Amino acid sequence: GICEVNNRRDSESEESEEESPAETDLIYIFSRHFQLSVPKLSSRRRAVQELLSDLLHTSHSLFSDSFFPVLEPVIGVGSACEGWSPHKEEDVVYCMFVPLKPPRGYAFHLEPDASREMPQTSMRVRVELVCTCTREQPDQKMLCFLHNSEEELKRYQVASLLHTLCTGPYLDGEKIALWFQTFVISAWSVMPQSRHYSMKVLPSCRSCKMELMKASGSRLFVEMVFSVQQGDSDIFLSSQPTEAQFPPSTTWLESYAVAEAKFFRHVSMQAPPRSCHLKCLRLCARLLEGSGLSLYALKTTVMHLLTLIPLSEWQHRYLLMRVDDTMRYLRCCLEEKRLKHFFFGNEDMPEEISLPPAFQGAQPLNLFQHLAQDPDAQTKALQEVDKL
Repeated sequence: GICEVNNRRDSESEESEEESPAETDLIYIFSRHFQLSVPKLSSRRRAVQELLSDLLHTSHSLFSDSFFPVLEPVIGVGSACEGWSPHKEEDVVYCMFVPLKPPRGYAFHLEPDASREMPQTSMRVRVELVCTCTREQPDQKMLCFLHNSEEELKRYQVASLLHTLCTGPYLDGEKIALWFQTFVISAWSVMPQSRHYSMKVLPSCRSCKMELMKASGSRLFVEMVFSVQQGDSDIFLSSQPTEAQFPPSTTWLESYAVAEAKFFRHVSMQAPPRSCHLKCLRLCARLLEGSGLSLYALKTTVMHLLTLIPLSEWQHRYLLMRVDDTMRYLRCCLEEKRLKHFFFGNEDMPEEISLPPAFQGAQPLNLFQHLAQDPDAQTKALQEVDKL
């Protein structure tokens, strides 16, 4: 395949089990210089998940008789939840996906967004009414949106989801974000965490960003991103656009963040104790700081290497070799202007990760496609890697 990696398996197996003192010193120097130890990531992540679990519990009791979307348990995504954030501890943002399910009387239908240039990565969520006449329980006075008159609905029932958080028939990411931000501000005083933190909702159009501050001055940043699951797979549609794309508020972008977090959990369970894969990622991210190369390209590179190089060879003593492999692989992909997306047409995918059927035989997307059209950008990227 493209960019074959010389993983030095033969030479490594011949080495003694002990790290050489020089190599140990070098790893220690790197660790100190790049601040590689992030011991509080997991404990802070648990605190965030507990907080959001309490928030959602409050929302369920508040909105149980309404027609707002049902908020499912949060899923931690991104580098902080994967365990390798490149940022300093005080700047880490804990990103959580909040999957949305339709409330009773509604169904969500995913439609490719034909107005966008890349329909496979952007969709709209059409909200449709479902008949609830046959489901009515004797103790429920729920009226059917399809078969009751508007007059009756106005008199006895709260506003329809279509009239509150949609634009036309489509779920609107901006309206959902504003609704949830308003809820968080009003519900904060009853949250148990309000005794330990002061909370501020930060400006955000399509997500809910919170800054939590303790009396000591230590801060915690949380971002809740609303999402809709594609079938039963680990691929979701996300309300939060990327920096490069800022589509209409009814356009939801395909996100692989949940599948990525699941992949790193899978690797951590299979890898030897003190595996260096997360430290390798963090060190490479610190090395690439300030260069034009994206963290996503780096993460994709390491994910490929984790399926190419046996996990037994990610032991801590091989850290510098794995860093070298990562930078060489990245450089090779830049040369060839081709870095395969990890989740399309990948035969090395762990079975635990559930992908939509269309992903299996799909042509791998090329994350370096833009370099093929821009030779100057490719030259600049190669120069930056060579400098490193």
